[in-house]
Amino acid sequence: MNTLFADTMKKLRTEKGLSQRELAERIFVTRSAVARWENGSRLPDAAMITRLANVLEVDVGTLLSAAVVSDESPNVIMVDDSKVILSDGLAVLEEVLPNATITGFIWPQEAIDYAKVKRVALAILDIELGTASGLDLCRTLLEINSRTNVVYLTAYPEYSLDAWDTDACGFMVKPLTPEGVRRQLEKLRYPIMGGSDGK
Repeated sequence: MNTLFADTMKKLRTEKGLSQRELAERIFVTRSAVARWENGSRLPDAAMITRLANVLEVDVGTLLSAAVVSDESPNVIMVDDSKVILSDGLAVLEEVLPNATITGFIWPQEAIDYAKVKRVALAILDIELGTASGLDLCRTLLEINSRTNVVYLTAYPEYSLDAWDTDACGFMVKPLTPEGVRRQLEKLRYPIMGGSDGK
């Protein structure tokens, strides 16, 4: 339990006049993730600490010095250019993978930058990302780490054939559901820890 980081973060958030939910929405995590950071039961990773520092308008060193970053839990990312879908999806992932570090991205380049510094175990990608392509993002993520499990999430089932050409290991049609995620977890090339069943 890291009470120093928890106390520091809560103080900074309160000074900015933000609720836990408002902070969560700004950094694309769930409110319960913020709550766990503030009760000391979990720590955000380095990339998330940078996001927090930007939103809380504090030097990143202030937060880093209060935390010891851990890689014990698997890193799971979701990339979707819709804030609503991203927010709903993060809640589903947190339900299914309570022991994972889950981070959402709207911009593909942010996901790429994250993957360069953190080992991503599972990436759930929208296929149409504005002017960008989730298919291209998949290829880039696999170039960074060939053991990243990539699962597509799209509203367009006709993309499924194109998806298989990218070495992804799964495909889901929106909306993201706990049952759909659990089915995909059983099919991953590289199984990950952190599921709600303790696996």
